[in-house]
Order: sequence, then C-alpha cells, then structure tokens
Amino acid sequence: MLQLATSFFISFFQNFNIWGVLLAIAFGAIWFACFYPPLIKKPWHWAILVGGAFVTLFAISFIQRPLQNVIGNAMLKTWGEETLMKWLLLSGLPTVLIAGFVQEGAKLVPVVIYWWRKNFNIDYKLALTLGAASGVGFGILEAQWIHNLTLAMGWKWDLVRVYGIDAFAPFTERFFVVAFSTAASALAGYGLAKGWGWQFYLIVSVVHSAINYSIFLMQAQIFRLSQAEMLIVALSIVITGIALWLRWRKPAS
Repeated sequence: MLQLATSFFISFFQNFNIWGVLLAIAFGAIWFACFYPPLIKKPWHWAILVGGAFVTLFAISFIQRPLQNVIGNAMLKTWGEETLMKWLLLSGLPTVLIAGFVQEGAKLVPVVIYWWRKNFNIDYKLALTLGAASGVGFGILEAQWIHNLTLAMGWKWDLVRVYGIDAFAPFTERFFVVAFSTAASALAGYGLAKGWGWQFYLIVSVVHSAINYSIFLMQAQIFRLSQAEMLIVALSIVITGIALWLRWRKPAS
C-alpha cells in the first residue's frame, strides 16, 4: 500500500507539459486575484500556498486513498460486487466523503498553524485570504496533473474540429474546480477566524463530496457528462460567490 501511495504522489509530477502547467497557473492566478491577497505586504502567503499544495497532496496519497481502499475492500468482502453495484449511490458515499473531509482538512492545515502561532486570534479577512492561498496552491497542483494527463493521452487541436467546444471540457471543468478549491479553503479559513471552524469545515467538505458524487451519478446513468459538469460549475460558482462576498463586504458600522 505504501508503494501505491508513493507512486500516486509521484504521478503528480510526471507527464510534464509546459502548456499544462502554464494553464494551471493561469487558472489559479485568475481566481486568487479575485481575493486581492496582500502578497507584497505579507509575502508569507506564498508559503501558505506551497504548503497547502503539498500537505494536501501528501494527505490524498497517504491518508485518503489508503482509507478508501481499506473501506472499499471491507465493503466488497461484506456485501459483494453485485450488491455494491446495485446500491451504487449508497456504496459510493464513503469514497466521496473521505475525499471531501481529508482534502478540505489538509488544505486548512497551514492556516491552522498560522492561527495557532498567532494565539488563535487573526483577522477574519486575513484568514480568508490565507485559506484562498492554501486552496489555490493545491488547485494549481491538481490542475497541472490533470492537464498533463489529458495532453499525454493525445489531446490535440484537431479534436476541436470534431467535437467543437466539448473538446475543451477537461480544461473548462478544471477552471471551475480550481475556483472551488480556492473559495472552499477561503471559507474554511474565515470560519476558523470567526470561531466557527468546524461548522465551515463541515460545510465545505460536504459540498466537496457533492462535487465528487457526480461521478457515481454518471455511473448510475442518472446524470450525463454535461449535467455532471453543470453541477460542478454551479457549486463552484455558489461557493466562490459566497467567499468573495465575505472578502469584499464592508464591516458593519
């Protein structure tokens, strides 16, 4: 299991393609800029960004995926493949919930460390931008992985002539996933500073799980690919809208 976890970790840095990396950075820059982070006055935001990326990747590789494998194998032995497929919408819940809670928790770790070093007292807007930094860090890291895999599997401009705008689906979906990753962590950071840490963590983890659940909705033939993508876009826009409203609203006089 350790070898599989290590291989997955390393896979994020394989199939390197400069265009995939640059596109991921561009996506992250667009959404992060919306939060207007104080990168010049507080350059350690960059440390939070990098920390969020690698702590989350480590958590996925060595905590999330092993947990999913253990629980998945236990369910398989207990109920069998036929029963699990029959009850796919229920049997898929542990997988998506583990992913949501592990990833959102991992992205919050650098913010929690800073909050702890400041004696559990930081400005809520600063906490929000710190959360955004951690979230966008992993969003960029994950996006370049997906982009590079897509390009390595043979994506070319010729596909646009065949499939039209649908050919860009792997990239447009990732654009909104980066938005969600950034905003969800921003909300978690905001909640931490406001004294509602576990409540906001619970909310963003459940929404994260809902996005991942679209995979099982497609497998059960309840959603088509276009509907799953619409769900991802809608939830990403809602979470981003809330986070940006909190970032830019004027304090009550």
